[in-house]
Amino acid sequence: MNKSKLTLLIAIAGAIGAYFALDLGQYLSLDSLKARQAELEAFTSTDPLRAGMLFFVTYVVVTGFSIPGAAVLTLVAGAVFGLMWGTLLVSFASTIGASLAFLAARFLLRDAVQSRFGNRLATINRGIEKDGSFYLFTLRLVPAFPFFMINLVMGLTPIPLRTFFWVSQLGMLAGTIVYVNAGTQLAEIDSATGILSPSLLASFAVLGVFPLAARKLIELLSARKVYKGWQRPAAFDCNLVVIGAGSAGLVSAYLAAAVKARVTLIERHRMGGDCLNTGCVPSKALIRAARLASQCRHAEEFGVMVREPIVDFEAVMARVQRVVKAIEPHDSVERYRSLGVDVVEGSARLLSPWEVEITRSDGSVGRISSRALVIATGASPFVPPIPGLADIDYLTSDNLWALRSLPRRLLVLGGGPIGCELAQAFSRLGSQVTLVEMAPQLMGREDADVAELAARRFIEEGIDVRVGHQAVRFEADGDERVLVASREDAEVRFAFDRVLVAVGRAARLDGFGLDTLGIESGTTILTNEFLQTRYPNIYAAGDVAGPYQFTHVAAHQAWYAAVNALFDPLRKFRADYSVVPWATFIDPEIARVGLNETEARNRGIAHEVTRYDIGDLDRAIADGAADGFVKVLTVPGKDRILGVTIVGRNAGELIAEYVLAMKHHLGLNQILGTIHVYPTMAEANKYAAGSWKRAHAPETLLRWVARFHQWRRGKVAA
Repeated sequence: MNKSKLTLLIAIAGAIGAYFALDLGQYLSLDSLKARQAELEAFTSTDPLRAGMLFFVTYVVVTGFSIPGAAVLTLVAGAVFGLMWGTLLVSFASTIGASLAFLAARFLLRDAVQSRFGNRLATINRGIEKDGSFYLFTLRLVPAFPFFMINLVMGLTPIPLRTFFWVSQLGMLAGTIVYVNAGTQLAEIDSATGILSPSLLASFAVLGVFPLAARKLIELLSARKVYKGWQRPAAFDCNLVVIGAGSAGLVSAYLAAAVKARVTLIERHRMGGDCLNTGCVPSKALIRAARLASQCRHAEEFGVMVREPIVDFEAVMARVQRVVKAIEPHDSVERYRSLGVDVVEGSARLLSPWEVEITRSDGSVGRISSRALVIATGASPFVPPIPGLADIDYLTSDNLWALRSLPRRLLVLGGGPIGCELAQAFSRLGSQVTLVEMAPQLMGREDADVAELAARRFIEEGIDVRVGHQAVRFEADGDERVLVASREDAEVRFAFDRVLVAVGRAARLDGFGLDTLGIESGTTILTNEFLQTRYPNIYAAGDVAGPYQFTHVAAHQAWYAAVNALFDPLRKFRADYSVVPWATFIDPEIARVGLNETEARNRGIAHEVTRYDIGDLDRAIADGAADGFVKVLTVPGKDRILGVTIVGRNAGELIAEYVLAMKHHLGLNQILGTIHVYPTMAEANKYAAGSWKRAHAPETLLRWVARFHQWRRGKVAA
């Protein structure tokens, strides 16, 4: 604690201590002030300005130091200064005093509280930033909420002082008038609490609900304004229309059908979306073949003699397509129609907030109306405007699967999850791979030690990893194609046969009528916490909505979008992103949930780091997969998990235990107390918890336990 904070803390403690030690409360009691009422009135009539100033300062000090007595002083204001002047004095004095208490709490406690509980408070902070005025106004209107507690708690939030001041003054005005008016009849009052009769408290409670009701009214009026100019159908063909049959669209339609709503699902390309056809499924099938080739090359380490594997790339890609075909029935038109979903194969275009034009695959055009819509159009590979790239037959994660011959020299542009997974897979299948990334490390969202381990493994496997290289242009050099990149003001040239562009994905925002309705979009469709667009009956979910581009998050969002679309205004839910896991399926796999060290530092969140080296794990040693670690971030001194990163074999499976723990508020002690099968990779989670426990062992208690055991051995403890 710095000197300024210590000085302020001593001053506050001294003032409160003096109040109780000197029994100053006797002078702020109702009986004492009633006994001196005539004296106070005489002083005020003689010197009203001085009396008003003394009262004002006293009130500010009492409220600023959160000393009991504000209610009694408010009564005195009415008795001595009358309703008008008493209300004026109390209104400003109470607000200034509250603001001083607010500032003191912010100065002394906010950094410590936000640092310790920042991750847990993130949602509250966002709510305060957006609706803090409403919350504060409601609390101020109801006198049942302690005055001083509101000041202190609000000081820990991001609400600006200016907002706190004017909202507090406005919100406390009604209660101030009631108390000051009661003070004009001071002689008839037996206690301050007697002023608030049950009926009056009920009135204040109703008054407190007013801003929330007003907010709801504003929402309704805003919606009415948005819908102005559009003709709402008298009846609807559907309860829900879903545009896009990827993960978000399929889950939305499935849920709607499950609750017996009439739902239409429109897909212009292939059911299952990118994940099934060009993303998760084919890439994992390719990675499986690549891993097998790598295992063959290292079989000698296990005493198995295998010659250099011969990779039939065409056969590999044929198997990839067989895998896709095997999974297709899960997402097929036939399955969803059997579930009660009206599946339409064609293109959709929004005509109004309730109507969609459908151009079917046979060329026919129709129109359908729905009470609510979910936009789940997904994303596609982003192709940067690099000079010369458009002149090259470049690959993306969309068209890659049409390859039937293995590129001899493959240039991968982008060191994110997609680029890293495919770079390693093609390298293991026999391509000479160069991986170019403009950032200073691979997988920029991960910690440096994670990225370094991945880069080291890639280099060991023969991949030419070039981080900190920015693509400048593509050009032809004789018969060769070349990427010219810059690094530290110098140009570097990379020759290649094929180039894979994997620099990210962009939401699909064009071609289905967003501009017709004026639905706002940036890199994604703009939605609120309920996944609503500017039209409350139109929702967006999945990659097109962000903020994450994962299949499992799209499915997660789909629940909120579908349920809110079907049951609003009866009930709706805010999308919850508090525990979102993901994995990058390179070898070794990288999986994460919650915060990592980089994010915790950047957000100023206090944390402890526990690291367990998988190289010490029996099963990892036996399997020859001893490369990796488990890194757990916890609240300092506690076992509450803030985030976990796992690098190692099957990390994507191992992370599930921590996802469950974080979701249901289980700590490392519970993981440590859970039996794990031996020998398994899952034991790494338990050993990581054990490492945390050893670091937090009660040393003093253990010393006494050691003496106890000495005594039981018949030896005198030293």
